[in-house]
Amino acid sequence: MPATGTVKPLLEESIEIDAPPATVWSLVSDLPRMSEWSPQVLRSFTRGPVRLGSLLLNVNRRGLLVWPTRSKVVRFEPHSEFAFRVLDNKTIWAFHLEPTASGTRVTQRRTTPQGTTAVSDKLVGAVMGGQESFQDELLAGMRQTLAKIKREAERAG
Repeated sequence: MPATGTVKPLLEESIEIDAPPATVWSLVSDLPRMSEWSPQVLRSFTRGPVRLGSLLLNVNRRGLLVWPTRSKVVRFEPHSEFAFRVLDNKTIWAFHLEPTASGTRVTQRRTTPQGTTAVSDKLVGAVMGGQESFQDELLAGMRQTLAKIKREAERAG
């Protein structure tokens, strides 16, 4: 297997939003709208309202490359934390909300508590340019996602 770098156990970005946690929660937990904010998400599908245990289907993109991922909601604490595990690579994506004096601090995380799958590692190495560049791209995407959520929440809240 070619050297592709190491999968970092934690990728994380945060932002301060001048809107109450309830407003921010309504955005980060509305997965069908995630394509409005995330540069990688093309479309998200769920059956019924999103809640603990919900199964999700995302269609992701990077340039001309398009791929599906299946996920399950593993944490659903209104106004506090929302997380889903990607079943295809074992990563967990989460939004953590904390009230502040002027609104909400939002932290987006991608964790790999069980590592990632061999298939995912090989694809990242062969198609995404290796772990280091792909993880840098994911962090940039998190910053873009949070900035767009901030704009929407502050407009709404």
